[in-house]
Amino acid sequence: MMRATGVVRFAAAVALLPLVMVQQGFAWGSDGHNLINRLAAEYLPHDVPAFLRSGGALDAMEYLGPEPDRWRNRAEAELNAEQAPDHFIDLELADMVGTLPKQRYVFIRELSEKQAAHPELALTPDKVGMQPWQVEEVYERLKVGFREYRKLVAANDDTKPAELAITFYAAWLGHYVGDGSMPLHTTIQYNGWKGPNPNGYTTEHTIHSLFESTFVHANVTQDDVAPLVAVAPVKELDDEWADYMAYLRHSNALVEKTYQLEKAGGFAGEGTPEGKAFADERLAAGAIELRDMIYTAWLRSADPVEEFHGAVATTRKSVAGN
Repeated sequence: MMRATGVVRFAAAVALLPLVMVQQGFAWGSDGHNLINRLAAEYLPHDVPAFLRSGGALDAMEYLGPEPDRWRNRAEAELNAEQAPDHFIDLELADMVGTLPKQRYVFIRELSEKQAAHPELALTPDKVGMQPWQVEEVYERLKVGFREYRKLVAANDDTKPAELAITFYAAWLGHYVGDGSMPLHTTIQYNGWKGPNPNGYTTEHTIHSLFESTFVHANVTQDDVAPLVAVAPVKELDDEWADYMAYLRHSNALVEKTYQLEKAGGFAGEGTPEGKAFADERLAAGAIELRDMIYTAWLRSADPVEEFHGAVATTRKSVAGN
């Protein structure tokens, strides 16, 4: 779907206002998140510490893939409400502020300014979504974890506690990176077409779970997706924020294709070859992006930094081990 810009996007947002609902924070089902996390860790390069590529870490990465969705429960209503916006972003609305800033609260301030200027729109963080900021913040936690691991190795200290923290951060990051590969996490069209619908796409609130949960559970296996991840070259990201935003934009460009495939029966039962290939590719995209973000966090954790208390951290040292 071609993305509107400027006045066109604003006009579209206004036109859809009566139909826009708060995103429900849907995610890939457990199958998809398990698969994305495990494949990302399995295909990490060998200069990443060996513990993160071990069987125990792989199992933990897989198990923890759906963890943020386990927080979506009415029994923990406050937690649910607080973290629900971290699973999605409606780019049609978010882009009204212009270039998206890297810091969460800068974006919130800019969004508040737009809300004040356009009270007819629902431009609050819980309705627009905070997905890329959650990714950036957990990525930075992971980088800090790796930095602490390097310090422990250099001091010949026990690294097990740091390894546990790193594995959790990597798995936590994986959930949101995985969410970003699902096109319907990036749009107001997240679960049934809203507004003008000349192509007759479904308006039923079933397409989201049909594609990412029901269809994936019944038709996609790790063996289907692994070859796509294996052939993708590992890369260190020049700018993890810019790369992740490009990744989200690509997912967003596939929103209409998702609806086209659903209309053609691509996700019904065994689906169609096109529907199956699309699901495989989107899951592989999530695993590849996660793998590259973990790898980048590891490499960047060796960069010298000024610590909070003013000390200067040590610089690069090879501590990965194979």
